[in-house]
Amino acid sequence: MIDLRYSSGKIISENVHKIGLLALGSHLENHGAALPIDTDSKIATHLAFQASIRTGAKFLGILYAASEYSYVKHGKHMTPQDLIKKRLKPTLQAAKKCLDLKKVVLVNGHGGNVPIKEYLSDLEKDLNLKILFNNKVVEIEGPHAGTGELSMGAVLGIIDMDKLEEHCHFDQYPEVGMVGLTEARKHSSGIDEGANKVIKEGVCVDLELGEQLLETAIEDVVKDIITLLD
Repeated sequence: MIDLRYSSGKIISENVHKIGLLALGSHLENHGAALPIDTDSKIATHLAFQASIRTGAKFLGILYAASEYSYVKHGKHMTPQDLIKKRLKPTLQAAKKCLDLKKVVLVNGHGGNVPIKEYLSDLEKDLNLKILFNNKVVEIEGPHAGTGELSMGAVLGIIDMDKLEEHCHFDQYPEVGMVGLTEARKHSSGIDEGANKVIKEGVCVDLELGEQLLETAIEDVVKDIITLLD
């Protein structure tokens, strides 16, 4: 057997090639003046790709669709049910058949995809495929299009620094911190808390923070891969 050695010294067997990494993001969700509309997709793809490089798990690319909470009226998304049925299930079905996969980690970079978790158990049974949902970067990045995402964007080279000053013009970019998304703030105390933080503190670019967030998220995906091997 050929062993693949992870950089920390952890031995990962050739069975890692039975594990796939599929990024989940959102291609059509504004992120203020300084970040691209597909920020979540770019970040999620980076995390999945880097974890693939480090472990040998198969990189499956990114799902070209996203879901969203019903109370977040922003961007172009599908319902969680449609995302599972029309996009995720066919994608995983094809990947399993073509690549002989046994397990998959879904590397999520968009908070609106979280509702699909409740459907994953049934999907596992339908496909006979073990599925883990990794949401680490969403959990640690902070408010939408805020300092966390700006900092990661700066590390990845996807930020437009010339537009940073206008980023918090909330009348023009209500999605920043979700400050102007009234219904979302009413329905979620977490969103409202994040919005108030952005209003009070503003946003900034912190390269050290960006590196830390990305590395923490990548390491968490690697942990999921090791869990699937164990």
